[in-house]
Amino acid sequence: EYGTVVPERLIGYGRASQSVKKDVVLCIDQSGSMAASVVYASVFGAVLASMRSIDTRLVVFDTNVVDLTDDLDDPVDVLFGTQLGGGTDINRALAYCQSKISRPAETVVVLISDLYEGGIRDEMLKRVAAMKAAGVQFVTLLALSDEGAPAYDREHASALAALGAPAFACTPDHFPDVMAAAIEKRPLPVPEA
Repeated sequence: EYGTVVPERLIGYGRASQSVKKDVVLCIDQSGSMAASVVYASVFGAVLASMRSIDTRLVVFDTNVVDLTDDLDDPVDVLFGTQLGGGTDINRALAYCQSKISRPAETVVVLISDLYEGGIRDEMLKRVAAMKAAGVQFVTLLALSDEGAPAYDREHASALAALGAPAFACTPDHFPDVMAAAIEKRPLPVPEA
């Protein structure tokens, strides 16, 4: 009725600033099983992009990688820019994201995927390890949806956890808390399994 977005709850605080303090890369698996996650992540990506202190990049992938960053000002354009389906090449998507990181210590990468990797598994894990070693905050969400625990590749989730990038599902209500913790380099509020 107001014709604008009205915040329901504020997470964190800070003085208004014109300078970019953090870089956020949302890397979203757009295979068919991830439909709800793509919708929520697109909306959250648009919200993050509207914050002056955060430089947000939105990358979607299946076996191809598409950078939708230029469409982030309109979540509807983002949603229509995604075409669900195809296989999954997480390694290729992370390679692209890694190439766009210029300030690793000030970057948060959020991989939203069920981790069913069709690409090169060992290379995917090496990329995550390299990003973490450079100072990137790396978050792996198995789903961003209202549903319960998703089906996911448990071996890959365990391997990522061993690298310090725990993989867990997250509801849209919990996502702001996860992002605030990642941006502020606090321990992630991982929901109980």
